[in-house]
Amino acid sequence: MASPAEPGVSALSLRVHLINWLLTPLFVLWLFSTIAGYVATLNYANKPYDQVLLQRAQAVGEQLRLGGGRERLDIDLQLPDGTSPTAPDKVFYTVSDRDGKKLAGNANLGRPISHRGGKINPLFSNSERDGEKTRNISLVFYNPDSKKLYQLHMSETIQQRQALIRGILANIVIPQLLLILIAVAAVWYALKQGLAPLEKLRREVSDRRRDDLGQLDGSVAPEEVRPLIDAVNNLLDRLQLAMQAQKRFVADAAHQLRTPIAGLKTQSELALRTEDPEQKQQALEHILTSTRHAIRLVTQLMALARNEPGGQDSENFVPLKLNQLAQECTAGWITAALEKNIDLGFDGAVAAEEILGDANSLIEMLNNLIDNAIRYTPAGGHITVSVDTTAQGSVVSVEDNGPGIDPQHRERVFERFYRVLGTGQSGSGLGLAIVAEVAKRHHATLRLDAGSGGKGTLISVRFPRRPPPTPSLSEDPLSKPSFYGGA
Repeated sequence: MASPAEPGVSALSLRVHLINWLLTPLFVLWLFSTIAGYVATLNYANKPYDQVLLQRAQAVGEQLRLGGGRERLDIDLQLPDGTSPTAPDKVFYTVSDRDGKKLAGNANLGRPISHRGGKINPLFSNSERDGEKTRNISLVFYNPDSKKLYQLHMSETIQQRQALIRGILANIVIPQLLLILIAVAAVWYALKQGLAPLEKLRREVSDRRRDDLGQLDGSVAPEEVRPLIDAVNNLLDRLQLAMQAQKRFVADAAHQLRTPIAGLKTQSELALRTEDPEQKQQALEHILTSTRHAIRLVTQLMALARNEPGGQDSENFVPLKLNQLAQECTAGWITAALEKNIDLGFDGAVAAEEILGDANSLIEMLNNLIDNAIRYTPAGGHITVSVDTTAQGSVVSVEDNGPGIDPQHRERVFERFYRVLGTGQSGSGLGLAIVAEVAKRHHATLRLDAGSGGKGTLISVRFPRRPPPTPSLSEDPLSKPSFYGGA
């Protein structure tokens, strides 16, 4: 029988592992029971035979009149010689004096034994004679009148004892062994039936298509296995989210890159065909513009892929000073704002609290908010980036005095590739989608309102005061962040 496997040592099947743990203790108990039964049987079998041997030795002593003063050491006693089928054991005896000298008997068994107070104390022992195991008894007979001491030693082979012991053990061990075999068969059958749902589940998984990431049915599985099935289903959800994100990224990249790449191809062919330096210069300028657009588009697609569900987890969240982060991002856009004659300012909090977040993702969010404000704010306008602390948490907001966003478009502008028509600005429609994904990843509340005096746009991102919980990876990848659109 195989021994129980230690964890991580061997890859035994669950059935073999359970059988080992169930049947190994049973086998050990059977072995212990057999040894204990043998010892007990040997003890109980010796007692009656020792009593018979004692009575026979006492009868021999009476016939020889040992210790009576008129000993008869010349009598030829008739003792079993092992030839009778009913008495297969041989009996030998020796009568000796105090010093162990043989005085009578059919064997030489004499040896000195202790004698105290004139008492006759039978002494049992085990030995061998002619290759056969024997059971011995020694008696002391003492005549106080003649002050003579006689020792009677009697030896008997133990064939009858061994036959009795074998019979008792057979009646104990064989039924127990049969019960163990029945238990093995019952355990094997029970395990086969008990593991049948797992085997069915295994076949279901192995027969699936490689792109089938549907939930496993745990209703027919044992209760102890359902946590494992739930964990596998959770893993399948995460894999499905990752695959959906990958498919969306590939589709979006292919769709959005088609236009700038086609423009690059067209302008390159035009530049190669024309000999006019002015037309060649214009074609090169168009190539540069398309290249910049493609680079920006690729950068935004990568940022969107990093921040959507399944892209990253929250393990890399660290305490951040939102006030300092927003100020550094604002400073990086001063040159772009000056080129468009826009007043870009920063209004920080006096005692801003730290938040838990991913610095790279938050920088991408702020850059997209500021870039979006600069694009849609006309020359001579102003943009304010501010950080505030409230009872609910820290808030970062970007406000401009541009044309603003109509209420019917305020929720949809956070969808990827959605653009409000008629603005006259180029773009991919991914900037605010990235902002929404970063806010959702940080469990922040995203709010879009009109600016001061009902003009322009005010976008606020409110971060929770407490550390955010671990994001749920089973949520709908197309779900939106908490959003409140102002009237």
